[in-house]
Amino acid sequence: MTMPGKGCFVAWYDLKPGYEADHDHWHTHEHMIERVAIPGFLRGFRYQTLTGRPRLCVMYQTETLATLTSPAYLERLNDPTPWTNRTLPHFDGMNRTLCTVASSHGHGIGGYLLTIQLSARPGEEDRLQAWLSEDALPALATRAGLCGAHLLLGDQSASETKSQEKELRGVPDGIADRVLLVEGYDRTVLEHAQAELQGVNGLVAHGAAEGWITGMYSLGYTLGEDEAKAVWRKP
Repeated sequence: MTMPGKGCFVAWYDLKPGYEADHDHWHTHEHMIERVAIPGFLRGFRYQTLTGRPRLCVMYQTETLATLTSPAYLERLNDPTPWTNRTLPHFDGMNRTLCTVASSHGHGIGGYLLTIQLSARPGEEDRLQAWLSEDALPALATRAGLCGAHLLLGDQSASETKSQEKELRGVPDGIADRVLLVEGYDRTVLEHAQAELQGVNGLVAHGAAEGWITGMYSLGYTLGEDEAKAVWRKP
């Protein structure tokens, strides 16, 4: 889908063995509701890996990047619920990146998601972004089997904001430079798109540095702002 706002939170992480079911229960029945009920949050998503690790990709679409450093959001980060206090120490290998939406194309919500964390070669930032925004992503979003393609720019400063929740996780978060997202309803087509982007005429040919990180995920849960605000009750 075309992202409804100009901000986006994306996180990838694993869980310590044996805590997967507890995490998903907490994330579905408290945490995502709490987050999406915050002013400026528009929709939340949780995806589960199809190809290995990390197990999870979580995304929140927001009105702007500033939503993700707003007093309302920081208040929640610094006053975690009892359930959150019990859950966050079991996170493993968190990459948590607060982003500006640079380019977004498509409609609807796909059941499959390709994520690519990447950087541009020095001096090639504008060329890479122009190719993705003007050529590659619009074409992918209209391909049979796909329905959306997006480029996010990670914000290092915003992503490094300190909070009580970060302290509960115990180790510093990773932060992505750029994030490429492609949504679809046909996994095979999405895998072909991944191969094209990583092929000789894809990202590297248009200015991307090698060494990107990819993941293929299926959608497990999504929640919109109206429903979240209707059911959220602070413990």
